Amino acid sequence: MKKTLPRLLLAACALLLSASYFPAACQSSNAVMGEIHFEGNSDAAKTSGVWVDGEYVGYLKELKGSKTIMLLPGQHTIVVRQDGYNDFARQVTVQPGEEQLVRVAMERDTQPLPPVTAMVKISANPDRAAVFMDGLFVGHVGEFNRGSRALLIPPGKHRIRIALPGYQSFEADIDPQPDQKVEIKTDLLKSREPIDDALLAPGETAQPASESEANQPGAMASPAGK
Repeated sequence: MKKTLPRLLLAACALLLSASYFPAACQSSNAVMGEIHFEGNSDAAKTSGVWVDGEYVGYLKELKGSKTIMLLPGQHTIVVRQDGYNDFARQVTVQPGEEQLVRVAMERDTQPLPPVTAMVKISANPDRAAVFMDGLFVGHVGEFNRGSRALLIPPGKHRIRIALPGYQSFEADIDPQPDQKVEIKTDLLKSREPIDDALLAPGETAQPASESEANQPGAMASPAGK
């Protein structure tokens, strides 16, 4: 019993020391990371989806404060996508503790909309989730669930997918007729499983902006009123 008490005291002291060490370790880790900030030149840019090293991280306007992008030192590829616009891509080199500003300018795609369309209204929670049509990014939910804004698409069969890291993806097949309005409503369920949705980490890699001729056009869908 005499030997047990000193051991318990030593263990308690060690635990207190380790507890006081963790915050410093976290601060050291943050000092190693670099911060990426975004600035959009238009509403289209501010509502565009952002991919970092092939993974969807959110739409541009929300990536600040607690959602600021923190990256390890080294080279990273940033791709910004918006329906009806060419992809914007940048290669950035991150230094420890450094802040960088990426100014995003979206250029309209010359591909015209079909003469006859159908309308899709989307309401989902969280409204920051990405929306894909037939495998192509067309915006985030918040763009299509406010006011009279909707997604204009060619009539016929399409697959709508709503996805966000940390949640189970939702998928729906639709077959609207010309001038028909379709409504999609859902609440994404939280998931602790690793991200396995290929649309959140597409296999294709966009070329940097200096090679803009390699940019691929987005889907033909467009939000009404844009």
